[in-house]
Amino acid sequence: MPNCLTVFVGRRILAPLVAGFLVLGAQAQDGSSLIPRPQRMTTGEGSFSLNASTRIVHAAGQPAVQAVADHLAGLLRPSTGFALPTGSAAQQSGNLIRLEIVSKDSSLGREGYHLSVTPKGVTLKASRPAGLFYGVQTLRQLLPAAIEASTTQSAAWVIPAVEIRDRPEYGYRGAMLDVARHFFGVADVKRFIDLIAAYKMNILHLHLSDDQGWRIEIKSWPKLTEIGGSTQVGGGKGGFYTQEQYKEIVAYAAARHITIVPEIDMPGHTNAAIVSYPELNCRDTTHALYTGTAVGFSTFCTSRPGTYKFIDDVLRELAAITPGPWLHIGGDESHVTPKADYIQFMNKVQPMVSKYGKQVIGWDEIAHANLQKNTVVQYWADAGNSKMAVKKGAKVIMSPARKAYLDMQYDSTTRLGLHWAGFIEVDNAYQWDPATMEQGIGRQNILGVEAPLWTETIITMDDIEYMVFPRLPGIAEIGWTDPAQRDWKEYRVRLAAQAARFRAMGIDFYASPKVDWKQ
Repeated sequence: MPNCLTVFVGRRILAPLVAGFLVLGAQAQDGSSLIPRPQRMTTGEGSFSLNASTRIVHAAGQPAVQAVADHLAGLLRPSTGFALPTGSAAQQSGNLIRLEIVSKDSSLGREGYHLSVTPKGVTLKASRPAGLFYGVQTLRQLLPAAIEASTTQSAAWVIPAVEIRDRPEYGYRGAMLDVARHFFGVADVKRFIDLIAAYKMNILHLHLSDDQGWRIEIKSWPKLTEIGGSTQVGGGKGGFYTQEQYKEIVAYAAARHITIVPEIDMPGHTNAAIVSYPELNCRDTTHALYTGTAVGFSTFCTSRPGTYKFIDDVLRELAAITPGPWLHIGGDESHVTPKADYIQFMNKVQPMVSKYGKQVIGWDEIAHANLQKNTVVQYWADAGNSKMAVKKGAKVIMSPARKAYLDMQYDSTTRLGLHWAGFIEVDNAYQWDPATMEQGIGRQNILGVEAPLWTETIITMDDIEYMVFPRLPGIAEIGWTDPAQRDWKEYRVRLAAQAARFRAMGIDFYASPKVDWKQ
């Protein structure tokens, strides 16, 4: 029997975490600082140590499991200096980390995992490779924070004896990166993917078009990137992804069990497209490139057949390079589009998405249209819109601006960001439950949660990290952990223990005064 407390079981907490349980820095972790918090964990006696003879093994003939094994080895090799060979192995002894697919264990779902650590070895089981991947993220947090370093460290690589059974609360756990207001290259997007993957997020929503820039190559309409991609907020050079670069991002994300959701915002937020092709504007007037931050002044001409030919081509090319199930068609802040025209436009565009085998996501304003089956509405501002969508049978992604928008300033002294939705300190970002936030939007109506980062004021990767951390781990926990097991006072202790990990990962995080950060 374990000599420590059973911490979590199902939907209720059987015992509190023991005060003073944390061990930090280059020392071993004990499981009490894990984010997201596991659904069930017990601690045992002793520990397992990585050493030069450790191998990561699995059954033969499992390429997807091999990919997870390689990912784990890639995380551990730089800081440990160990070879950590991976592959199939019949041997049952030695210093081993075993990865196993147990398809008959339905209790784990598609993304759950069972992690067992004893002095004799580590065994990680899941019904799908995704579950193994999320178990790996837990395993890395059980190691000293120095495991995240990019160079060899001097540390005892000890993993405490634990048993964890874990699965997510929501199937959609996302972050959004706006690459239209300010453009971010492939390397930065990959860095962002790695950061959100570490906290078990499985969606990256890329906001690829707006008034200030068009960021994805559409071969049938080349001026979109030639002209529309040539600038950004403040007048910088902008940029765009070729389709090959976009495929590279998609593949990189997929290797980390993250689905890319591309967004082409319409019929508003479309100045970059209209500048590139003036015929998309009803007046046939030449517009100027826009480098400011105002919203709501642009619109496609919703009455022209050519507009829909353009949209069909964009959706066709984007769907062909997007293996995920969703295409996001925006729909927000289209203030100069008459409401009747807006509704007619959305009624026409939704079937175009379906034609290419994808499901529609749109911001909550699209609830005014006739929502087709499987359309998903993203709640950001108007609860009434989202409730209307629920009544029409739509699922909802919860991204309330006053809680989940990562571009909102922490307080009035924050050097970046905006505050039109209010100031969002780390406690405010954590203390909400998607299923009880709005009467009329219940757990059964919610697909998941997403934390958007709009980039009007965000220019560098350091800027991204400063606004995203430490709020993103809290949003990730909202998406993963049963709300009955979440408590701010307890969470802030776990978050404080993440500081050494943030530093080892090179994250330029905001040291919120709401948290007693560990040195």
